[in-house]
Amino acid sequence: MCTTSSHGADTVEPGCGSSRDGVRLDMGASAAHVGTMATIYEQLRADIITSMKARDQVTTTALRTADAAIKRAAMDANVEITDALVIATLRKAVKNLADANVEFEKGGRSDLIAANTAEIKVLEKYLPQGLPPEQVDALIAAAIQETGAQSKKDMGKVIGVLKKSPQAALLDFAAVSKAVQAKLP
Repeated sequence: MCTTSSHGADTVEPGCGSSRDGVRLDMGASAAHVGTMATIYEQLRADIITSMKARDQVTTTALRTADAAIKRAAMDANVEITDALVIATLRKAVKNLADANVEFEKGGRSDLIAANTAEIKVLEKYLPQGLPPEQVDALIAAAIQETGAQSKKDMGKVIGVLKKSPQAALLDFAAVSKAVQAKLP
């Protein structure tokens, strides 16, 4: 047995691991776990602890806010936390911060712009790198050909095909939408 109870306080015996947030954490690194890659969420949680130990207030605040948003999104959708959910939540957070920067710029609040820009830089570390422009153009051309799109009226079909593609998670659909509009008469 790994846990013992002594006067109402549970203790964990060395080498048994601990449990946090309902997830069993294996403290002893076995050979089978050494080569596995952490999920984005696991990395984010580990980085929260690292930034707290380093007393990096900006990073800690940004990551804790992102962690809360991810947990909230999972709870609202009643789903497990997956990389797709984490990426979607982080992209939304980055977009909201960028939109806020536009408003702060109009109000002349350079202090808030700097804070948001620092937070965006922290969050972007957890987002996958986008596809190179040549590959995006090739995907758009293939989607236009597949749908037989002839005009901007068919843009929804093209975007629908792109959203179903395996590379959809790596696409910035705001930029893709503009590129599709440019390619269709």
